Amino acid sequence: MNDEKMTTREWLPLIGLTVSAFLVNTSEFIPVGLLTDIAKSLGVTEAKAGILITGYSWTVTLLSLPLMLVFSRMKPRKLLLLTLFVFSLGQFLSVIAPGYAFLMIARICVASSHCIFWSIASPLAVRVVSRKHRSLALSAIVTGTSVAMVAGMPLGRLIGLQIGWRMTFMCVASVAVLTLVYLTAVFPDLSSGAAFSVKNIPELLRNRRLMLIYVICALWATAYYTGYGYIEPFLRRVANLPDGTVTIVLMLFGGAGLVGSILFYRFYDFHRHAFLCSTLALISAALLLLRVSASSVVTVTGVCIAWGIAVLAFNVSFQSEVISCVKTSAASVATAVFSSVINLGIGAGTLFGGIVCTNAGIGIIGYAGSFFSVAALIICFFFLSASVPGENAEY
Repeated sequence: MNDEKMTTREWLPLIGLTVSAFLVNTSEFIPVGLLTDIAKSLGVTEAKAGILITGYSWTVTLLSLPLMLVFSRMKPRKLLLLTLFVFSLGQFLSVIAPGYAFLMIARICVASSHCIFWSIASPLAVRVVSRKHRSLALSAIVTGTSVAMVAGMPLGRLIGLQIGWRMTFMCVASVAVLTLVYLTAVFPDLSSGAAFSVKNIPELLRNRRLMLIYVICALWATAYYTGYGYIEPFLRRVANLPDGTVTIVLMLFGGAGLVGSILFYRFYDFHRHAFLCSTLALISAALLLLRVSASSVVTVTGVCIAWGIAVLAFNVSFQSEVISCVKTSAASVATAVFSSVINLGIGAGTLFGGIVCTNAGIGIIGYAGSFFSVAALIICFFFLSASVPGENAEY
């Protein structure tokens, strides 16, 4: 492990990217923490409000690759700033949304910026630091995601409960504008590098390891959001927790992700295959135990903490797998497809979870989700090679 510290020149843009990751994921998670209140405000069912999550996710699924191909020739700095501008605009539109349809349009606008951001965030993070600090840079980006779950989504929930869910979006929009100004000042003017075109896609499709990673990630995301997409009403109705306790449990869920990020930094490079399988095994166990644990605030909190650790550890480790097994010129596009696949699963999981809630009851969402996570674990254990990735990687 390298002890040489990063320079200020490396830290400043990385901090901006980390804050941006925090904002993008906070915005994505907001409907989860305020699902009940948004539904009541707009006069729709919780299942229909959950479609806001599905619509957002499937927009990312459909547009990540096309948008990245369109903008692949744009200078990284300019593309990052444009992305944050569109993100801020979408937040402001969410604030003024007069009804469900308008809010869906606003969320699609935000999702479009999400497409680009998560296609470029990790590749840019490893470019603004030296080669020896790239693992730390990836951990920092995922830490932004974790902090969004620790503070962003629960804080957004608190703001929404006190003064309305619209003000939660307003707060995100305001911080996004400040972050845009900050990155305008500190982000370096990186070269665009070799452009990736549609002609290069068959090369990615022939990458067996990459295709297996995508399948595993789609199953994982479906499993995750079958349960997590409805965790707030589950904790209220099945576990019978009061609003304040629900917020605390969600904060602990997100906070546990920091532990997952630390575990990745310390153990992933030395025990890659075991680490990947362990994250999926822990996620499967958490989903299977969710209903049983709901009889006690202590046990359901413990399951959520274990779940949170596994989720963030999975996220950063599989992002690393994607970047490691492709060439540098293909990293942004491969990450764009990764984002599409994850959001395909998120949308499918939210939709499936809504169907389960409506027809079978919210109490079994954990069992329903575990079917997909166990399938992902089996594929990872038996078919994803433990060999070192990166035969074709340039870094």
